[in-house]
Amino acid sequence: MKKYKPTSAGRRGMTVISYGEYLTSTKNTPWKPLTKGGRSTGGRNSAGRRTNFYRGGGNKRTYRNVDFVYDKKDVPAKVETVEYDPFRSGFIARVLFKDGERRYVLAPKGWKQGDEFVVSESAKAKTGNRLALANIPVGTLVFNVELKPGAGARLARSAGSYVEVVAQDGAYTLLKMPSTEIRRVPATCWATVGTVSNEEYRLVSLGKAGRARYRGLRPKTRGSARNAVDHPYGGGEGRAPRGHKRARTIQGRSTGKGQKTRRPKKHSNRLIVSRRKPGKLMRGSSK
Repeated sequence: MKKYKPTSAGRRGMTVISYGEYLTSTKNTPWKPLTKGGRSTGGRNSAGRRTNFYRGGGNKRTYRNVDFVYDKKDVPAKVETVEYDPFRSGFIARVLFKDGERRYVLAPKGWKQGDEFVVSESAKAKTGNRLALANIPVGTLVFNVELKPGAGARLARSAGSYVEVVAQDGAYTLLKMPSTEIRRVPATCWATVGTVSNEEYRLVSLGKAGRARYRGLRPKTRGSARNAVDHPYGGGEGRAPRGHKRARTIQGRSTGKGQKTRRPKKHSNRLIVSRRKPGKLMRGSSK
């Protein structure tokens, strides 16, 4: 983590990741055949209506086609470069398969140029290798975990995240999520051994509002500062209390403050062995 001298109010407390320690090159020039362009939505849907608030602007970005399906099995691959991806918090790696094909994959912690990996049922449980959950020893940390066989990775894809294999139970594997929830996942699903790179991402302090605008994040207005027509907390003379028993979103739905928002009859409830423990026990907490 890089810090700066407090030459201004924005520099005071600002922190930046030392990309030179982790990336093959800091010039950030992706391999063109694996990229595509596109316009930013600015938080608006196809009708032009705002569906994600406080988004807009930001630097122009080139999308990298990252492989989350890993359908090339039993073909060894070598890491050519470890690169920055503006669309995700973890680093990505450009890999060259033995048959000559190149792909982008999510890089695990510790990967560097020249490292090798393989996607195979018979692969060893070493960092970067991908294999079925049934073949992964208990206690191993994994990421890029599938929820349905062949559907592609869904769990543990952000910087520094991982899932722990805690038990093998017949046709299912028990996984401990970053939220401390323990969940059953079909043992035929695949996962990558290791943890996602760039674990220092959550320690970054933006330091100034401008860095948030570079990311396409706009200022947020408190609900209590709005008019009654615009938010459940709005209106009133002076500083009025919330006026609701439970915290609410702009649409009026319950949120946050320890309230349960999960649907009681959600289809995947049967797969949850132990619900998450909110608070300090959750990984990633600042305390």
